[in-house]
Amino acid sequence: MSTGQGSAGNVIAAICSFFIPGLGQLVQGRVLSALFFLIMTGLIWFFSFGMLGWIGHIWAAVNAALWKK
Repeated sequence: MSTGQGSAGNVIAAICSFFIPGLGQLVQGRVLSALFFLIMTGLIWFFSFGMLGWIGHIWAAVNAALWKK
């Protein structure tokens, strides 16, 4: 889907990961990364009592946007 950093596919993946961490990585075909971001963001939300979970969303979105094949 994506051909490199800054491509339309990476932008779509970043938007997906912003709303559901790991979804953008899954769109890019990176299953292990998708599981990592989904689990880590859930743990951050849980252990920070809902205060710092947004960090996981931004981290996943940036990771999806900057990924190169």
